[in-house]
Amino acid sequence: MKKLYFIICILLVSATPTMAQSSGEAKALLEEVYSNVKSYDNIVIDFKYVLNNKEAGINQETRGNVSLEGEKYAADLFGAQQIFDGTKVYTIVPENKEVTIEDKSQDENALTPAKMLTFYREDHNYEIGELKTIEGKKIQYVKLTPMDTDSETKSILLGVDAETKNIYQVIEKGQNGTTTTYTVNSFKTDQPLSKTLFTFDEKKYEDDGYYIIKN
Repeated sequence: MKKLYFIICILLVSATPTMAQSSGEAKALLEEVYSNVKSYDNIVIDFKYVLNNKEAGINQETRGNVSLEGEKYAADLFGAQQIFDGTKVYTIVPENKEVTIEDKSQDENALTPAKMLTFYREDHNYEIGELKTIEGKKIQYVKLTPMDTDSETKSILLGVDAETKNIYQVIEKGQNGTTTTYTVNSFKTDQPLSKTLFTFDEKKYEDDGYYIIKN
């Protein structure tokens, strides 16, 4: 269930004046997005996930959702739930009646749900892309390219709602030909979240017959 770390998914300069201007415009837009994200008490997102690799004959579509409050999150994707309470990550798979408990990820490069709206601020080159109208919304795309030449990611297109300055879409293209797309269906902020949303009740799952794995 490591995919849940990437929701969910899952988001510096050039020598030429034109590209430098493009990079500067992209940076200014992304800073607006970052300021927005940091101004909210919490964020609740419902999204569509599409994984496509034509050569391998793979095309998967599903929906997911994630609630974020600071570094904490509660996500639902691929038939599993994941909770991060600030210290430990709990992955709950109802189909297998199994729970895995892990300490906070030590991989600083892991794109956790808590980072999904701010990942673009580091370790990427970026330039302004197309402005498209999608379902009545003007979406400004920014192209990001990892600085790490060994990255499994070839490029990322980050679509920003030009009016709200919130992220609308993330399109990640892998070196292996796989394209992963996250499209936001609903972006709500400062919601009245349950006080127990980011809390894992181990006894409840034990009483329910779940097998609990502690790593």
